[in-house]
Amino acid sequence: MGSQDENFMQMALRLAKRGIGSVEPNPAVGCIIAKEDRIVGKGWHKKFGGPHAEINALQDCKTLGVNPRGTTMYVSLEPCCHYGKTPPCTEAIIAAGIAKVVAATIDPSPHANGAGMKQLREAGIEARTGVCETEGRLLNAPFIKFAATGKCWVILKWAQSIDGKVAYAAKTSQQRWISNELSRKDAHKLRRRVQGILVGVNTVIADDPLLTARPSRGKRPARIVLDTHLRIPLNCRLLATAKKEPVLVVTSEEAVKANSEIADKTAQKGAELLTVPIDQGRCDIKSLLNELSKRGVAQLLVEGGPTVLTSFLKAQLADEICVYITAKILGSQSSLGISEPPCLLSKTETGAELSAAVSLHYIDVKRFGDDIRLTGLTEGVLRQISTAKR
Repeated sequence: MGSQDENFMQMALRLAKRGIGSVEPNPAVGCIIAKEDRIVGKGWHKKFGGPHAEINALQDCKTLGVNPRGTTMYVSLEPCCHYGKTPPCTEAIIAAGIAKVVAATIDPSPHANGAGMKQLREAGIEARTGVCETEGRLLNAPFIKFAATGKCWVILKWAQSIDGKVAYAAKTSQQRWISNELSRKDAHKLRRRVQGILVGVNTVIADDPLLTARPSRGKRPARIVLDTHLRIPLNCRLLATAKKEPVLVVTSEEAVKANSEIADKTAQKGAELLTVPIDQGRCDIKSLLNELSKRGVAQLLVEGGPTVLTSFLKAQLADEICVYITAKILGSQSSLGISEPPCLLSKTETGAELSAAVSLHYIDVKRFGDDIRLTGLTEGVLRQISTAKR
């Protein structure tokens, strides 16, 4: 594997990242077309339902007046060979006379999983994978997990002060957020990646959030509320907008029976009520994740308060952690942190504690003014990425 192949693939990977937040639930893909050591075309998947990276790169060749016949294509994910929202990329590659295709990794989806590369080889094109494979699989880890397992990717996101506190104890109009405006703008980019945004009912009661991605760019993730005892305020902004953008209230059968009037009014406002089993007095989040996965939620963003976030950590259900750390020390004017009681129940109450440290890997740190965003992947993700079908 030559350094030139790696250099071109790294360029393709950088191009792919431009599509993050616009292409989901599709993968982010970048493509470079090279003739010897010269780039003659490049492209990336720009938006869901739009042309794929390979098609955009071939169009770039045409725009530049370059014939792609005999060139090498570097693509961050195996080209598709099936009809979906767009025709197969493999057919376009074959028709263009590309001589060689190098992919970072295969697409583990049932309709792919090496079939695209096989089709190219059968057409006489040299096709291989494995160049910058780890980077390629990490780039599309959420897509790979969902394609290989049918289970959604769970992102936990919160903002905290330097001393680990997640909110002011008593909020005023000036103290609604811990993080700064740049961080909040970045968080909306994260919302545009996902198909569902989840909070607990306490967050709805305290903050009355909309849970929308702004600007939406046409994407409207489901807004999900964990509400074991059906306490959602009927006048909250989520229900006021439920007929325009989907709202899912996750509760229990017992709560629906005990609060039938609230249940009926919640449904009348346009929200869907989803009942799940109860586990130790709370909605069973494993059952919820299974249901959301069946509904096509490939990525779920959990923005709840400490109790909800901790429940996902304790159940080892988080794949990605995103924390905005602001340059403030809240001290006595703060609320609890993520790992403080009553967020973490005792071992006798839960049968298991968050006793071991949650280790993160592939850490990325980015600065937004005086805030710092730290993101990382949990231990289980490494196994999922390495064992996905090849």
